Amino acid sequence: MSLLDTEVPAVVLRTDRNPFHHGTLGAVRSLGRAGVPVHVVADVTGSPVGRSRYAARLHAPPPPQASADDLLAVLRRVAGEIGRPAVLVTMDDACAIAAARLRETLAPSYLLPEMPETLAERVADKAELAAVCASAGLPHPPTLVPDSAVRAADDARRLGLPAVAKWSRPWLLPPGLGLRSTQLVHTAQQARQLYERTEEAGSPLLLQEFLPPGPDRDWFFHGYADRTGALRAGGPGRKRLAWPRGAGLTAVGRWTPNPQVRELAERLVAALGYRGILDLDFRRCGTTGRYHLLDFNPRPGAQFRLFADSAGVDVVRALHLDLTGRALPDGEQLAGREFVVENYAPLAALRGAPGGRELAWYAADDRGPGWAMWSLWCRHVSGRLRQRLIPRPAAPATPVIPRAASPLPTDNEKASS
Repeated sequence: MSLLDTEVPAVVLRTDRNPFHHGTLGAVRSLGRAGVPVHVVADVTGSPVGRSRYAARLHAPPPPQASADDLLAVLRRVAGEIGRPAVLVTMDDACAIAAARLRETLAPSYLLPEMPETLAERVADKAELAAVCASAGLPHPPTLVPDSAVRAADDARRLGLPAVAKWSRPWLLPPGLGLRSTQLVHTAQQARQLYERTEEAGSPLLLQEFLPPGPDRDWFFHGYADRTGALRAGGPGRKRLAWPRGAGLTAVGRWTPNPQVRELAERLVAALGYRGILDLDFRRCGTTGRYHLLDFNPRPGAQFRLFADSAGVDVVRALHLDLTGRALPDGEQLAGREFVVENYAPLAALRGAPGGRELAWYAADDRGPGWAMWSLWCRHVSGRLRQRLIPRPAAPATPVIPRAASPLPTDNEKASS
């Protein structure tokens, strides 16, 4: 007998077009293995997610940068096709924010946690997060929001170079412009150039003091705040390898008990009245030893399957259990368990794992996505290599008016977790 109510389907929603988002596959597998019919509303054209045997049905999503009305129209169409209430699982910030705002409108077709409709947007906003941390008494790197290009250069110098540059609302970044949600700026001129692209980015630029990475410094916490506000499922994890190295997504993570990180997460949830799934990123300061909150994602992190406990409960299953009125079993934490994203850390996927391991793509009971991932990844890598090897065209002989300079590439981009 399944832990979950298999009469209540789930809708996994994602508008971000990243074909390598393994968190979406994790949600499909987690619920599908429990016998829940899983409807996927996402662009899975060419994506390994579309090959999963646990996806009961695939639905066309709204276009990228879709309005709330566009998203609502799609969800209403899907609800009409399903014909019964479903648990809505949002897999990116834009969807999580829109769903929170539309919660009353979506009911009773969709089941969602009950919390203030603007809270998801508030915690996901990188500029607002500094105020959130201050009100909750959580450490947060010094952050400045410049109001001019000159001020951006001055603020970068005040914080100390290199500094971290972030767009306040990264889910608004238009594709194809080469703008990164987060990057290091090494000079005041780089900060000035980024600020000059504020209109393109769609949200304010903020500058933040850089906390250097190092061994045992990058941590994350995944959890589910139930209807009473208690944090259930999930736990603290240590990022053992990131892609890109130093500040990217978790390529190898390990479930590692950390009372300090857990206490910070509990304090934050209590202060905000937050309900639902959350993914927090922390960095420990090498000088003070304090854990600074860097990001609050109001949805499952891509590596959430790391925290599947002895009862088989992860944060996505906890969401389904709670919203369907079922009790969450008290499973034991599986400290030492690892999660590995094979395309970013192939060697880690081959070595031994005494505490147990889950791979992002390969699964013995669902092999299609793993094979599809490697085929797609090889094409992706070969395409990138061709771009680097093909000579760039010579500059035109006639003078042209230069466009605003693009930010210099760094290895410190913070990808979605």
